[in-house]
Amino acid sequence: MWHQGRRVTFRRKAHLSISANYPTPVWVNGYQCRNCSDVDLAKKHIDPAHPKSGPFNVDAKSDPSRILQNAVQFGGLLAGAKTGGAGSGPAAASATGSQLDLLA
Repeated sequence: MWHQGRRVTFRRKAHLSISANYPTPVWVNGYQCRNCSDVDLAKKHIDPAHPKSGPFNVDAKSDPSRILQNAVQFGGLLAGAKTGGAGSGPAAASATGSQLDLLA
C-alpha cells in the first residue's frame, strides 16, 4: 500500500498465548510437573501433587491430602460391612473356615 509516495506496510500483531500450565507435562526427578512452580518443587524432591509431604515424603503421615478414605460408604444392612483392605477376598474367606467343596 502506498501513502504520499512511501510504501506503507501493516503487520499483524502476534497473538501470544499465555497459559499457566505447560502444553505437555514434563518429568523432573520422577515427578510429573505441569508448570514452573511444580518444577521448582520437584527440583527440591518435593512431590508437586502433595507438597505438604515435604522432601522425599518425610512428612507424608501428617499430610491431610494423603489420608485414604473409603470410596464407598454402605448404609442399611451393609453399614457394618468391611470394605476392601486386607480382610476381603478369597484368602480371607478360606482363613475363616468357610470353604466350598466343588467336587461334592
